[in-house]
Amino acid sequence: MKFTFTDKKVDLPKSLHNYAEKKVGKLDRYFKGEAEANLVFSVEKDRNKVELTIRSGATILRVAESTSDMFASVDAAVTSMERQLRKHKTRLEKRLRTGAFAPAEAVEETSFVPDVEEDEFHIVRTKKFPIKPMTVDEAILQMDLLGHAFYAFKIEDSDAFAVVYKRNDGGYGLIEDEG
Repeated sequence: MKFTFTDKKVDLPKSLHNYAEKKVGKLDRYFKGEAEANLVFSVEKDRNKVELTIRSGATILRVAESTSDMFASVDAAVTSMERQLRKHKTRLEKRLRTGAFAPAEAVEETSFVPDVEEDEFHIVRTKKFPIKPMTVDEAILQMDLLGHAFYAFKIEDSDAFAVVYKRNDGGYGLIEDEG
């Protein structure tokens, strides 16, 4: 597994990076090929935050954890990532390494994360509506008027598909189609 560490507005000791590499490295057994782990360390409002993103082929997994101790945040992020992997294990096993989710006797457990029964995705409502060309500002205004967390539209000049969304920090995000 390849590691990338980013320290945002904080100077951390090398021992923390080594600790994180050891802990996150245990997740490597779930992935075929070379997976890339990106860890971002930051301190916000006296909370030590760790954002862990793992890329393996076309699969991207992301978790963020915040505690009073940076080492505990690393542990919490690894536990959350394991929980996410276990929750979606049957779907992910098709995309990740076959046999990654072997029985407990065959594989050393890295935490006490319980196996969660997988829920099927159930679409409970379907909407159809024309996607109108508009500017990003118009789309944000429309989203706010509707009280939604996101809004899909076509960008006025290029006719490309895009989505605007509200971020947790209060700002807005834009997802655009590359094509």
